[in-house]
Amino acid sequence: MIEIQNTIVSFDVIERRFLCDLLSCKGACCVEGDGGAPLEKDEIKKLEELVDIVKDDLSDEAKAVIAEQGVSYVDIEGDDVTSIVDGKECVFTYKDENGFVKCAIEKAYREGKTDFMKPISCHLYPIRLKKIGNDMVGLNVHKWEICKCARQLGAKEDLPVYKFLKEPLIRRFGEEWYAELELVIGELKKQGMVK
Repeated sequence: MIEIQNTIVSFDVIERRFLCDLLSCKGACCVEGDGGAPLEKDEIKKLEELVDIVKDDLSDEAKAVIAEQGVSYVDIEGDDVTSIVDGKECVFTYKDENGFVKCAIEKAYREGKTDFMKPISCHLYPIRLKKIGNDMVGLNVHKWEICKCARQLGAKEDLPVYKFLKEPLIRRFGEEWYAELELVIGELKKQGMVK
């Protein structure tokens, strides 16, 4: 583990390889699992504001869930997460013309309808953040069987997780933090501590 500012970064972030392979998984990460995507407190209000913008892309089932319980709920671990339909897919998903599951929020962002891209936990996947004490955040790589194809493609392309996730890491922690991460990784490579 390495410490960068107020974060503790697992060596997995540096050494594991990852590259989403949408052609293989078809967006399964937005459907599979036993809960919604983790949310930061300020994101709930943003999601509530986005419902009217993305509603035309949402399924009738998703709209019903949102009307009944809202855009989020508290899971069994006490964390705020996105609401889900039938214990599976996120309420903000839609299927494109090829049957791939995608994020309606990200679609609205790419169309210039909002400045909010999607929850940071979605953007950062496979990195998961864990609060440590009052002011530290741990960064770990989550290993999920449905992302096996992404690990294989990442290995083939030799793309480390931190490089694959450069944009969301900068979004969450800033340019200075990312530059410091790259500097530390460079030093660790010189010392042969990471590959």
